[in-house]
Amino acid sequence: MKKVITYGTFDTLHYGHILLLKRARTLGDHLTVALSSDSFNTLKKKTSHFDFEARKALLETITYVDEIIPEHNWDQKRSDVVDHNIDVFTMGDDWAGEFDFLSDLCDVVYMPRTPSISSTKIKKITSKSS
Repeated sequence: MKKVITYGTFDTLHYGHILLLKRARTLGDHLTVALSSDSFNTLKKKTSHFDFEARKALLETITYVDEIIPEHNWDQKRSDVVDHNIDVFTMGDDWAGEFDFLSDLCDVVYMPRTPSISSTKIKKITSKSS
């Protein structure tokens, strides 16, 4: 079985996220999503509209996702790859080059983002309408 992993906060889950997860799943037979914990979001100075459990519940409804694990810090990626027998690590291409240090453990794939949608854009639109 070929196992894939990706990471994210997935706070304002949108069409671009769904496409990213769908494409990630095509890279293997099993997709693990490492979901940023609430404490890690605080550490990153990132404010989420939904807590970890709510974000996890949303991801669990997506058929491309086979497993969800918590992401507690920046440094756990190497151990996640080893502990979960990961063959492919993938992230959006806005992170290109940032995770090449994992290439001795697995394939590293940067996927193109979906044009014209992002969590940042959604947050800007919703904050203007409030």
